[in-house]
Amino acid sequence: MNTHVSILATCGLALGLAVPAAAQDVDRTDWPSSFTVGTASQGGTYFAYGSGWANLVADELGISGGAEVTGGPMQNMALVHTGDLAFGMTTLGPARESMEGSNPIAPGLEMTNACAMFPMYQTPFSVTALSSSGIESISDIPDGARIGFGPAGSTSDTYFPRMMDTLGVNYERRNGGWTDLGGQLQDGLLDVIAFAAGIPVPAVSQLEVQTDVNIIAYTEEEQQQLMDAFPVSEFEIPADTYSTLSEPARSVSMWNFAIASCDLPESFVKEVVGVVMSDNERMVNIHRAAQSTLAENAEKNTVLPWHPGAAAWFRENTDVEISDDMVFGG
Repeated sequence: MNTHVSILATCGLALGLAVPAAAQDVDRTDWPSSFTVGTASQGGTYFAYGSGWANLVADELGISGGAEVTGGPMQNMALVHTGDLAFGMTTLGPARESMEGSNPIAPGLEMTNACAMFPMYQTPFSVTALSSSGIESISDIPDGARIGFGPAGSTSDTYFPRMMDTLGVNYERRNGGWTDLGGQLQDGLLDVIAFAAGIPVPAVSQLEVQTDVNIIAYTEEEQQQLMDAFPVSEFEIPADTYSTLSEPARSVSMWNFAIASCDLPESFVKEVVGVVMSDNERMVNIHRAAQSTLAENAEKNTVLPWHPGAAAWFRENTDVEISDDMVFGG
């Protein structure tokens, strides 16, 4: 397990914040006194997005809560399954592998006590290099290139090396947090970073400010190869995502969902989902990737059981149809 750095925002009555009237009407006798959201490394979208919604929920519900740095989706599945964390964030590919007992953190353990809460956004798989490297396409990546794949066990580290193998790229595998890898790229210690993170990726935005970079698009053939081989879908990184882009960049993506321990009280999870899903503009102010944090995208979850509290909120407040067999305990 990685060493966790806890970023907690103590909120609620301790700071004199009023609890909204709607939340006051809910029986809180079985609620936890605090909560923590497992995110990923600093410099990545998970950390920025997760810290934002954790603090928003803590503020709105008047309890102590915040975000924690973790190894990302695989580790979040493990920590939420065991109950070490109340909430986390994962990608549907790692979620499926974890449920099937293929999580490298605990091989053979079927992690079935992590439930879906709400859709977050799509994670594009994108490649970035310094402009000075001359790397402008996947085929330009030289043999033996030093590629940073993100934190060990992350979605990027789980899938991107396999994707590079599929595309015929030979490489040296490097791991680390996104901010650290960005520094290594800038210092010439890496040739390429293979990012799997919601956009804009903070580390890429920071690189753009400091140096000239190439954000590398896939060819149509490369995109199709990846879609045929992995649980990803067609995606375009909009041109206005980064100042470097003059046109959309062809990519592939995988959906991310917030998860909760299936043992958490139904009323608690229902209120948390309500805070996040009831005001999308507020979420977009936290991170632009939340433009996809919409009720209609709940249907993208074909992997995780829904927490009963989350299912209740969607059924009562939206047109989303969640079948009983997709609800934990149903």
